[in-house]
Amino acid sequence: MSKVAVVYWSGTGNTAAMATAVMEGIQENGGEGTLFFASEFSAEKIEEFDAIAFGCPAMGAEVLEESEFEPMFTECESGLKGKKIALFGSYGWGSGEWMETWEQTCAGIGAVLACPSVICHEAPDEEGLAGCKSLGSSLV
Repeated sequence: MSKVAVVYWSGTGNTAAMATAVMEGIQENGGEGTLFFASEFSAEKIEEFDAIAFGCPAMGAEVLEESEFEPMFTECESGLKGKKIALFGSYGWGSGEWMETWEQTCAGIGAVLACPSVICHEAPDEEGLAGCKSLGSSLV
């Protein structure tokens, strides 16, 4: 059974709803998922999991949330080389540039992106939630 961490930060609940759907996709496909808020996860936990889904909304000028999520993710980067991961998040403005930048960062550190990232404008709709479930299943 694959052990998958779902690590996220959410300010409005949109990315939290996406994280819940990712967990459903993991569990529906026989995986063992553990949900972590960004402040609960650290680089020391990486090796406990076969795969990790990271979720963060776009903030400010299309960047990762800077007080909790970005420092945690930066700390984890060196442990993600060769690790199967997936990315998801929501945004309220812009074009999704934060996700493109984040994907490039992950590719640059040698992480293995298991599937296309899922982004939702504001609250996730049915299509967005289905995409999150699919993202979760791709990590099992």
